Amino acid sequence: MTVRDKIVMITGAGGGLGSEMARLLCDNGAKVFILDLDAEKGQATADDIVKGGGSAWFIKADVTSEADWKAAMNEAVKTCGRLDVLVNNAGINIRKPVEEMSIDEWCTMMKVNTGSVFLGCKYAIPVMRGQGGGAIINTSSVCGLVGHKYTPEAYTATKGAVTMLTKAIASRYAKDGIRCNSIHPSTVDTPLVRERLKDPQFHAERLGEVPLGRLATAADVANAVLYLASEEAAFLNGVALPIDGGVTCY
Repeated sequence: MTVRDKIVMITGAGGGLGSEMARLLCDNGAKVFILDLDAEKGQATADDIVKGGGSAWFIKADVTSEADWKAAMNEAVKTCGRLDVLVNNAGINIRKPVEEMSIDEWCTMMKVNTGSVFLGCKYAIPVMRGQGGGAIINTSSVCGLVGHKYTPEAYTATKGAVTMLTKAIASRYAKDGIRCNSIHPSTVDTPLVRERLKDPQFHAERLGEVPLGRLATAADVANAVLYLASEEAAFLNGVALPIDGGVTCY
């Protein structure tokens, strides 16, 4: 995939899916700004990429802070002169059903999962417009496409909002050469999920709903980001791309 020398910013990239995205993009020649609230993890990821011969910088940022977004965008432009790709990947999940969730918890979910995407787009769009274009990739979920009975309602609501925000930005800013797409992973095979799979009910729920019969891997998700960031995806705009083994095909 053609991403060589593209300048990329990824939120929540200190670990998990975000770090996998950062490493894969750097392996393919991109230069990546890693945003994370956890300075130790974020810096360690950047250092690891640099030791491997890649180009990466860490910026500590609270993605719900407008001031932090301004500072991060200014730092990227100051360092590299442009921003070609923004990946809004940071998110949280307060695992409570709607009957047990407080309004404060609901608002926290909205602020992190939806507000951070809003702010990222708000500050990336002027930079991208000024340079003639760019690509924004927003991490949603299968829960941004369907009502998922195993997932808290607040999480589903935030990811649905990300899906439609993506389409709205795609339609308005395409004239400026800016593409905006979203990715929609199902349950991803992580150490935490692997531990939970020891519960027979969880195992039956999560594997039983996937026609391909396995969970998504971090590499599955990162490969989709690599594609959407690349020149090969130049005509994809406003797409909600499931990475789910067929969970949402019913």
